[in-house]
Amino acid sequence: MMGYLYLTIAIVAEVIATSALKASDEFSRLWPSVLVVIGYGIAFYFLTLTLRTLPVGIAYAIWSGLGIVLVSTIGWLLFGQRLDLPAILGMGLIIAGVAVINVFSRVAAH
Repeated sequence: MMGYLYLTIAIVAEVIATSALKASDEFSRLWPSVLVVIGYGIAFYFLTLTLRTLPVGIAYAIWSGLGIVLVSTIGWLLFGQRLDLPAILGMGLIIAGVAVINVFSRVAAH
């Protein structure tokens, strides 16, 4: 269970860092730039802890899938970026894929 907690922390930190990357305006704004470096540091540290108990392929599939959905949602909410129907459907498929991995895969740690 700790692997999933660490993975959740890694994903949240990565999403914050990626959102701050947009806000840093190509590293021309100090505080968003600092948040990028700290966020990615936290994200990768907790990803390494995750890999103690979860296979790297499963961890990365969950990390990237949920990261895509969360960053896209933040882009829509905070930066006014449009999400059309195909984008929303695609993200729904990503969420479904992550759910299938976690519910049905014997490779994922339970």
